[in-house]
Amino acid sequence: MFVDEAQIEVKAGDGGDGVVSFRREKHVPRGGPDGGDGGRGGSIVAVADPHVRTLIDFTYHSHFTAPRGGNGSGKRWHGKNGAEVELRLPSGTTIREAGSGTLIADLVAPEQRVVLAAGGRGGHGNAHFATSTRQSPRFAEKGEPGQALRLKLELKLLADVGVIGLPNVGKSSLIAQASAARPKIADYPFTTLAPNLGVVRVEEGRSFVMADLPGLVEGAHLGAGRGHAFLRHVERTRALIHVLDVSVPERSPQQDFEIVNEELARHDLALAERPQLVALNKMDLNPEEGKLAAFEAYLTGRGYRSLRISALTGEGVYPLMAQTADLLDRLPAETEVAPAPRASEVEEREAPVQVVRIDGNTFQVTGAAVERVVIMTDLDNTEAVRHLHRRLERMHVIQRLRGLGAKDGDLVRIGEVELTFVE
Repeated sequence: MFVDEAQIEVKAGDGGDGVVSFRREKHVPRGGPDGGDGGRGGSIVAVADPHVRTLIDFTYHSHFTAPRGGNGSGKRWHGKNGAEVELRLPSGTTIREAGSGTLIADLVAPEQRVVLAAGGRGGHGNAHFATSTRQSPRFAEKGEPGQALRLKLELKLLADVGVIGLPNVGKSSLIAQASAARPKIADYPFTTLAPNLGVVRVEEGRSFVMADLPGLVEGAHLGAGRGHAFLRHVERTRALIHVLDVSVPERSPQQDFEIVNEELARHDLALAERPQLVALNKMDLNPEEGKLAAFEAYLTGRGYRSLRISALTGEGVYPLMAQTADLLDRLPAETEVAPAPRASEVEEREAPVQVVRIDGNTFQVTGAAVERVVIMTDLDNTEAVRHLHRRLERMHVIQRLRGLGAKDGDLVRIGEVELTFVE
């Protein structure tokens, strides 16, 4: 089964908690704090695997959770880092946030790796907070929660050439004749329900990948027939072979040609402008010469090059493949799409902290840095809360709250945490 779409949920591991510990050894008075830091949570990482062909595994298994980091311990021992969880995806997979549609990554290179959800930082142990004026800190940080996301996966085939056309015009027969691929072939519409890839070898050291794609019907841009399942795969190709059945007297090859190109343009104007070679198929059935010549003249006038072929007998197939290879040689290679930066990669360039008054005695503070500081604080520990207050002062949050008129007892929301403002 060929599956080219899936939705998954990923949850990176939480960071381990730092620990409060003091060195206690015989003959070592006032040994001091020695609480170790927590380990970092495991991340969820996407890897482009050329041996994976579809997304079917992600329809049966759609929830992925990485292990949390280990807690710190005494003697400044660092907690164990959580292991990464790898999701091996087909090359050509795009990954977007399901809600916003924001592009996270486009996996185009073999073994390309992208962090989808970053593991949380481990909390600092109390040894980290020891200073000359605070020699025995009795607090530590909690681990940072790992990122959680709902993602949409879409596979777009990585092929040099896409074979397009209406259903049952001979696309599968063409790829079977030109390559070692053996797609299902029959004489009824919609034989091809899933794309087929074939490697075409024109001569020694000269080859390309060709994709036989599901038949396109009128209204495909709106989802008719295979709709977007077809059009999505065409987006990757650098050139197109447009196959037309010229053997049916009651059909107009010009009309068929225009239907397909209109659907391409409605999905993405750039697709209709992609270089096309037109294959006039089923010449073995002796189509009407006058009608054929008139259509060839029409194509020439539109700037398209056409070739007469029979995918069944092989007539004209090699010249078509040779011309396709020549066309590809003149076209630039596909431009890779760089993955969008993840939050963990840009946290040092975050937007400044925002402080706003919601109503008379309620304030909202936003910003990844300040929200991280609060969520990693043990709010049940008085000493830890005092340390948090000092950190908020250093981040100028307290001063900005005062500037907005905050006074003792007012409510301050930072992320999902509600605090009481105290001077």
